Amino acid sequence: MKDTGKTPKKPVLGWREVVSLPGLGVKRIKAKIDSGARTSSLHAFDIELYERDGEPWVRFTVHPAQRSEAVTIECDCPIHEQRSVRSSSGHESVRPVIVAELDLYGRRYPIELTLANRDEMGFRMLLGREALRGRFLIDPDDSFAARRHARKRRARRSVQPPSAPGSPGASGDPT
Repeated sequence: MKDTGKTPKKPVLGWREVVSLPGLGVKRIKAKIDSGARTSSLHAFDIELYERDGEPWVRFTVHPAQRSEAVTIECDCPIHEQRSVRSSSGHESVRPVIVAELDLYGRRYPIELTLANRDEMGFRMLLGREALRGRFLIDPDDSFAARRHARKRRARRSVQPPSAPGSPGASGDPT
């Protein structure tokens, strides 16, 4: 894709990234970036559908760490819709869909997430093309590009330019 200078440069993601879902209390979860999947999916179990004030809600539990059940997060949120989803193995099922805020690359925006038990999958979260569309480019040769970007951003903020003599915060006596 040729850069004409008119479109702002989009951040680049690797094939896997660490993201957070602040509204669900998930501070860190590894996500596989999958432009072949339309919808994003979150590993959830003990999924319980119920009604609150006449509206459909879902209660579920998340283990955000790969291959670990040490951290357990219980979530409760409104159901956006129920959607028929075909898995990578071709199995079709109806899953609850929620809208959650995604924090990635220092940016926050709402995405749709289907809830499914992903115990047999390599990642607890899959970030599909609808969540990525218009926001990011993907480099399949890279991993955790957003984390490196965040480190560089923090390092730039922590480096303060030296104060000019006589300015507030300058060391020494200006006289």
